[in-house]
Amino acid sequence: MWQALKEFLLFLRQEKKWWLVPLVLVLVLLGVLIVFSSSSALAPFMYPFA
Repeated sequence: MWQALKEFLLFLRQEKKWWLVPLVLVLVLLGVLIVFSSSSALAPFMYPFA
């Protein structure tokens, strides 16, 4: 996993595509939120956003 992150950061630095960082962070945070709240009491409140 760390190798993929390292390669992604090297790609961003080489191609100067720093605008991708916030996009990737938002997607990762959304994925983590969906995974961890799918079996909790928060699940019914997430349906409008999914």
